[in-house]
Amino acid sequence: MQGVFYRATCVSRAQALGLTGFARNLADGRVEVLACGEEAAVNEFVQWLWEGSAASKVTDVATERADPGVVQRAAGFTSA
Repeated sequence: MQGVFYRATCVSRAQALGLTGFARNLADGRVEVLACGEEAAVNEFVQWLWEGSAASKVTDVATERADPGVVQRAAGFTSA
């Protein structure tokens, strides 16, 4: 997804929910997102990922839990 402000909107939404992590483009055009925070906020964010920015057309969202021992929690939420 490029040119539809998905990542930028993702950052704004995640910050509003008090989440940390990142959103970044993958070589195949998909967006990878890591969201860390309170479970209710993460769940709300995942629901928002299906909507995305006003110009985006989301066709799929796949989720998996990251091992907290492996994930280094970022200080904020960024776009890479």
